Amino acid sequence: MATITFQGKPINTLGDLPAVGESAPDFRLTNRKMQDVGLSEFSGKRKLLNIVPSLDTPTCATSTRKFNEKAAHLDNTVVLVVSADLPFAQARFCEIEGLKHVQALSTFRSTFARDYGVELLDSILAGLTARAIVIIDESDRVVYTQLVAEISSEPDYNAALEALG
Repeated sequence: MATITFQGKPINTLGDLPAVGESAPDFRLTNRKMQDVGLSEFSGKRKLLNIVPSLDTPTCATSTRKFNEKAAHLDNTVVLVVSADLPFAQARFCEIEGLKHVQALSTFRSTFARDYGVELLDSILAGLTARAIVIIDESDRVVYTQLVAEISSEPDYNAALEALG
């Protein structure tokens, strides 16, 4: 269990992020076309998971826009934006924002939030995901993690991008 804050008040996650050096937990997430996709769909590529509570919040929208901009210049890398939003809402958000370099994936019918240790247990955000970055290499090993201490804060983009090399 990890403790972060939301507007300065402590909230807890169900577990901890996957450990650096370990194999990434497999996942089944739902894309904008209502298709389930797993880790193996991105085999041989580096994966940057931008995990956010909801694309309907300003900080989540900002981080998604920023990673979309950066992703256009990343070789052999996919940027996956993971949230509890329904795929319909994710599709609408990405279309309105013109986001072409990120893939939005929904946790709505998966165990991803629990498996990755980001499910929020308390506060009005219970059931959503904490804000986190997980980078997985071409061999599906976790090479970097970042749990954002204050959920309303943006992640450290530079640290995440440096971890990609």
